[in-house]
Amino acid sequence: MDSLAIIGGRPLFGEIAISGAKNSALKVMAAALLSDEPLVMANAPRLADVDMMLRLLEQHGVEHAFENSTLRLRARAIRSTLAPYDLVRKMRASFNVLGPLVAREGEAKVSLPGGCAIGARPVDLHLKALAAMGAAIDLDEGYVIAAAPDGLHGARIDFPFVSVGATEHAMLAATLAKGETVLGNAAREPEIADLAQCLVAMGAKIEGAGTSTIRIEGVERLSGARHEVLPDRIETGAYAMAAGVAGGELFLRNARLELLGAAVGTLEEAGLSLTAEEGGVRVRRTGDRCRAVDVVTQPFPGFPTDLQAQFMALMATADGVSAIKETIFENRFMHAPELMRMGAHISIDGQTATVRGVKRLKGAPVMATDLRASMSLVLAALGAEGQTIVNRVYHLDRGFERLEEKLQACGALIERIKEQRPA
Repeated sequence: MDSLAIIGGRPLFGEIAISGAKNSALKVMAAALLSDEPLVMANAPRLADVDMMLRLLEQHGVEHAFENSTLRLRARAIRSTLAPYDLVRKMRASFNVLGPLVAREGEAKVSLPGGCAIGARPVDLHLKALAAMGAAIDLDEGYVIAAAPDGLHGARIDFPFVSVGATEHAMLAATLAKGETVLGNAAREPEIADLAQCLVAMGAKIEGAGTSTIRIEGVERLSGARHEVLPDRIETGAYAMAAGVAGGELFLRNARLELLGAAVGTLEEAGLSLTAEEGGVRVRRTGDRCRAVDVVTQPFPGFPTDLQAQFMALMATADGVSAIKETIFENRFMHAPELMRMGAHISIDGQTATVRGVKRLKGAPVMATDLRASMSLVLAALGAEGQTIVNRVYHLDRGFERLEEKLQACGALIERIKEQRPA
């Protein structure tokens, strides 16, 4: 497995182009299954997860072509309604092909999903939503078998807690259902509004995306469309925090502050200046060190769980003591022991991590455990004294496009070490 070698202590100056949002792109790709006409995605990120989704869609009969950042998809005919374990187990978002397949073909057999090891993240809300729309659901040897031979129908679905994946999945399936579907206690993340925008361009009738109540009036068929994926707010937040850890000044091209929600105020309180300018956001640290700030992860517009690990790296060298409470996923502090190998002072008590900032971390060999944890170790390394080797960076390749190239262009000493395979 590849590693990253990083020599810290160099401030970052320059421009970083923010890529299209992974968490939106993957669901928009699933939407291609709903129509036999072409779906063209602009600003599509080149990521391992996107490549994995393409392999799965190809299994279903989707033609695809990727040129620069434009991805063209067309599902002229569904060749197979089976989503096999070998493909779905590697990425949780691939489970979202279930609803579109059932909506279009009346049946599907999809493996239960895999992905990062950051908690159980069950799919029961996804299945209950499809069942409410009339799908018969069975579980057999690790597969979900869903059937709706007469098509799906509209339903009132009230989620017991906010779930981004279940909201997106239900919205995808409901576009071709007969009648109106109402999603209550829906997630409000920007990626949901982005997916809805794509579906509307394809001819879907959707109101309220981005609010807690979404209404979808089913249509008989969807057409092709062109859709530009919104910029990745998690990548935006991560690189903003890179400037906080290492110092310097970065212009984050294509970034949009409104997509960060409460994270903007939190980062400003911690001592970062974030200024919206034409074409992006300029960010710099206002003092020699950041300030300790308490944070609780919450659904949007609250502080995102996908920035929690990076924020812990920022707080590791902040002035003071911060408390970070994780309320979305269990088992999402696996990066803490690795940061402690670099000299961070962190104690964990249940859902809360207490971080006592130190003036400087020291480079060390560390191991990435999941996508966001990987980025936290890169951020810590950028500000650390000496060299850090971040192992198992295949996690990073899942969600951060051309990471080392972007950082190198801003002065970071970062290099990928390719795994030596036997001849």
